[in-house]
Amino acid sequence: MKCGVRFCGGCNPRFERGAVFRKFQKEIPSIDFSHAVEGERYDILLVIGGCTACCASYGQFDVTGGVYKIWDEAQIEKVKEELLNI
Repeated sequence: MKCGVRFCGGCNPRFERGAVFRKFQKEIPSIDFSHAVEGERYDILLVIGGCTACCASYGQFDVTGGVYKIWDEAQIEKVKEELLNI
């Protein structure tokens, strides 16, 4: 399964967004996580925002499945469980 990862611009981050990306790569090896690139098709998209605005745009990406958003450290485990159950 191919997952594009989209980050916010980082103007007001409340947690280490890159650490979340690395954690998911390590703990969910069945999913191929990579930085989202326009023109590529993804099965799912993970949007990692640094604050409650979670302002990163993602409509420009070709995604056949769901979009999962994280903007708070408290959401990490919930989203991880959802991804493990796809």
